Amino acid sequence: MRGGALDILRFGAALLIVLYHFGAEAPIRLELLHPVYARGYLATDFFLMLSGFVLGRAYGRQVTGGRISDSRFWIKRVGRIWPGHAIMLGAFLVAVLAFTAVGATAHNPTRFTWGALPLQFFLLHAWGIPGGDGWNLPSWSLSALIVCYAAFPAIWRGLSRLRHAIIAPLIGAAAVVAIDLLCWKLFGRALFDLPFEMGLVRAAPLFLMGACLARAVESRLLTTPVARGLLWGGVVVLVGAQLIGRFDALSIAALAAIMLGAGRLPVKKPWPVAETAARLSYALFITHTFVGFLYYLALHTLIELTPVPLESQWPLWLAGFPLAVAGAWAFDRWIDAPLQRALAPWLAPRPAATAQPAMTPVAQATQDQPAG
Repeated sequence: MRGGALDILRFGAALLIVLYHFGAEAPIRLELLHPVYARGYLATDFFLMLSGFVLGRAYGRQVTGGRISDSRFWIKRVGRIWPGHAIMLGAFLVAVLAFTAVGATAHNPTRFTWGALPLQFFLLHAWGIPGGDGWNLPSWSLSALIVCYAAFPAIWRGLSRLRHAIIAPLIGAAAVVAIDLLCWKLFGRALFDLPFEMGLVRAAPLFLMGACLARAVESRLLTTPVARGLLWGGVVVLVGAQLIGRFDALSIAALAAIMLGAGRLPVKKPWPVAETAARLSYALFITHTFVGFLYYLALHTLIELTPVPLESQWPLWLAGFPLAVAGAWAFDRWIDAPLQRALAPWLAPRPAATAQPAMTPVAQATQDQPAG
């Protein structure tokens, strides 16, 4: 059910991604204050795993039961992410053209190259094609995820054949380790250090890991006390690892434990605030760079024209965070939600050709929980 610990973690991860991207705009770059601020990529890794996890929990039985075809599932997921992405890319384009028309220079103008627009618009820029970075920076993960969505039905059917669901996380972990070693061999760098254009290579094993964790949640070995232990144990390990140094493999293992624990804990009483925060997480993810672009461009211009003491620059920098949340709320309420309601009849699931017998109303309601 929605409104639990996993929803809180989803919004928290979105805020960490905002902190990671806004850190470069601080009066003193945050990563110069402590190396931990340079590891915001872990929050993106959490989102990639969470995508596989949530889809497994929300759509797993629909896929194995034939209630939704593979093509319809993919269309439904692309319909969820692409319209919002296209709107925000259009907003960037309008803003840059407006600045150009009045003779102003956009902050960091090398980020806005015209050749990158087609790749980003069609979400091709994480498929190994160079030249697609810039503009709305986080969209590389959406480019990678649309491929993962296409593979999800086959992945889930394979995981469903496992006799012991608890084995699934070991499969996911093995995939992450194997791809990491392969990246060192082929590219001379870790999986988590790949450039955006290689985002699909980074996203695929993490998405698989999330789906494997979703499969493991079905195991009866994960009782509530075990889930609670995994959640808090993962938090302790993750925080401790960041304070000591960079340990990506250990951090990913801790994030997996947190996700497994939070995803298994029962939601006795849904918390509407957590559910709302989770719904805003995608909007915050896709809009915060645009809000930050406009706000920090104005702030840097102000500082150039009017000397502002360093101690006064910090609260001005912090003001970007509530503005980002407000922008996400406005986007969700007045753009994304109405758009999704309009698209809903066109994206409704259609049964696969070999549909299974209909589920009971109670079981069907359980499986129709939104994937976000």
